Amino acid sequence: MAHGGVMVARHEGRVVFVSDAIPGERVRARVTDAKDRFWRADTLEVLEASPHRQLHVWSEASVDRDPEGRAGGAELGHIALPYQRELKRQVAADALTRMHALAPAATSADDASAADAPAVDIAAGTAADRTLLDRFTVQGLPGDDELAGTGWRTRLRLHVADDGTVGPYAARSHTVIPVRDLPLAAAELREAAPLGQRLRQVASIDLIAPSGGGAPLTVVTGRDGTRPELAPVVERVGDREFALDALGFWQVHRLAARTLSDAVQRAIDETRFDPRAANLDLYGGVGLLAAAVGDRFGPTTRITSVESYAPATDFAARNLSDWVGARAVTGRVEQWVQGLAANASVVERGRQRAATVVLDPPRAGAGRAVVEELIATGPAQLVYVACDPVAFARDAALFRSAGYGIRWLEAFDLFPNTHHVELVARLTPEG
Repeated sequence: MAHGGVMVARHEGRVVFVSDAIPGERVRARVTDAKDRFWRADTLEVLEASPHRQLHVWSEASVDRDPEGRAGGAELGHIALPYQRELKRQVAADALTRMHALAPAATSADDASAADAPAVDIAAGTAADRTLLDRFTVQGLPGDDELAGTGWRTRLRLHVADDGTVGPYAARSHTVIPVRDLPLAAAELREAAPLGQRLRQVASIDLIAPSGGGAPLTVVTGRDGTRPELAPVVERVGDREFALDALGFWQVHRLAARTLSDAVQRAIDETRFDPRAANLDLYGGVGLLAAAVGDRFGPTTRITSVESYAPATDFAARNLSDWVGARAVTGRVEQWVQGLAANASVVERGRQRAATVVLDPPRAGAGRAVVEELIATGPAQLVYVACDPVAFARDAALFRSAGYGIRWLEAFDLFPNTHHVELVARLTPEG
């Protein structure tokens, strides 16, 4: 599997990216995009099936349909859930080794005999890098196996075609596909979805099931871009509540926010943590991960949460009010970190070197400019939450070239039946 959920085939030496297939299968496929370096193709018929193939969890996305009429958003739904996770593990491991974020994994039976472990906490060095990858797995969330990776989405957007048809887009297009069901969505959203209706003056429909209680929300956006004013919603993570915009960013899996909060708390090396340091929560949203840090290390924890979306910052300030040393600032991270080390006083430089930096960038990753500015501050440790393994591997390679190696790594299947995977890593100075 390549990054993005398509499978890699070769035809007369040419790379072909094939959707709706599984490694090891022989399929009949239609070429849809013939570029000089590679082709793209859609599976039309499976001639020799993988033992990991199953009936698609979403019949409207099945290979039995014409590719142009397949619903998008469940591109791995034809693959048994355990093997989906293995493929995601392979993609992440390949990216980490190919971009030199880690040394290549072991290939001998002796080296690969370590017992499986969901998280790996290691010391520095090439051998430890190999051990990390040998023991690296993608963890499912409670309840997902029992439901075959369905029923987990608490936020969903449906689109409306010019003729009023309501549904998801087809894969890699803006064609609206009429469907009878939304199997990845939480039950209350499936019941609320206006499937089969004609809504001619509507552009899109957002369905939201906040964990803080109450009926699910249906937010209609008109073709002129208008939508009703919305009250904030409340999301609950353990005993803590987070207020946010109804259409603001929040993890879509019903257990994702709790899972990532717990993972960040585990990833932080307490021997390197200083509550008085210039700790950072970058791309902080409404303060979820800053709160995870504060909950672990106490009410005097000093941490600054940086977020570019001003309304989210306002909510973060409210959500982090339990910690006297917490603050939320509005700013683009790449601009906010510029000159952070160069302009710091002697005292603040010491606090920067003692800092723990949590960063949860968008899918494109943090990027070279942010990584280099963070390296200049010399933090004691970084905890990187990544929704894209290739972008993370690129950033981790930059950190590694400056002496920061991956010491802890976990991966979570927060998006079953899709190609997405979430990584949580700790990076610390080598030696």
